[in-house]
Amino acid sequence: MTKDEFEDVLEKACTVLTTEAREFKFSASMQFEKRVREILSELTQSYPEIEIDFNPHPQAFPDIAVGNFGVEVKFTLNDTWRSVANSILETNRIDTVEKIYLIFGKMGGIPEVKWGDYENSVIHVRTSHVPRFEVEISAERSLFEMMGISYDDFRMLKMEEKMHYIRTYARSRLQKGERLWWLEDNIETEHAIPIQARLYTNLSTEEKTKLRAEAVLLCPSIVKSGRSKNKYDDAVLFLLTYHGVICHQARDLFSAGSVANPENDDEGGIYIERALKLIEKEIIKASLTMDDALFVEYWGESVPVEQRIKKWLEKADALAHDWTPSKSLFLEKS
Repeated sequence: MTKDEFEDVLEKACTVLTTEAREFKFSASMQFEKRVREILSELTQSYPEIEIDFNPHPQAFPDIAVGNFGVEVKFTLNDTWRSVANSILETNRIDTVEKIYLIFGKMGGIPEVKWGDYENSVIHVRTSHVPRFEVEISAERSLFEMMGISYDDFRMLKMEEKMHYIRTYARSRLQKGERLWWLEDNIETEHAIPIQARLYTNLSTEEKTKLRAEAVLLCPSIVKSGRSKNKYDDAVLFLLTYHGVICHQARDLFSAGSVANPENDDEGGIYIERALKLIEKEIIKASLTMDDALFVEYWGESVPVEQRIKKWLEKADALAHDWTPSKSLFLEKS
């Protein structure tokens, strides 16, 4: 079967499925996929080399193999041509399939069924437990076009190479104040946030101190004046996206009396300065152990381990108001 012949089969299948959908409307994805399989089998009877499997592996990709062609079936009860699709891993890809298409059943609004080229229909990637493609029929621009690589070349890459493309794409879409959920290029060191969200206030004192030190190091903006807006945004986002920790009172991290003045003395001073002096050792430890990818993400550059505190002081001095961090912090390392 040629490409043109198969696309003609897809067109005829969608015409039949649209007529049926408008008569009784498919109510479930499995029901719709079963009918797609039946119609494709009927329409390919004149091709003896084609045999459609009605009992495929439940996780097979694409859903239906038609000789060298494949069909991924999408279904929605909503009035949209957009849907989350398969994992970028394609672990259970059918080996015989060389070219993939979509058949999409839209039951919302006026029911209709359309087909599209799979590569041209992938428009985005989103994360659940693994990164997954998002597809849209008649998309104006494909994800692979935006990433500068063809689908066939992309799918043959190792996972860490795929993630390089995905992260570059994701970073290009970040708005001000947004951060990625994952950073590493090597899947052997892939970071995964805890499946359960945790409240900062419920953590142990030891873990609170460790996380504050990491957040301080990556986010020197916390030394800004107390009147500065958004000074804690990066720190809070770091805790959420890298540790799954929710801090609903950012002030609790650095400026509260419990962290800046635990002895409850009357010596006064700048609370953020006092808070940081109390965790200098933990910040130094963080500078020696944290992934370089984090510094590239938050500082915009790779910094050698031994130079991270010095670089942090330079950044903090430029941001602080009414005090100079380099004159009071990490003096033993100067």
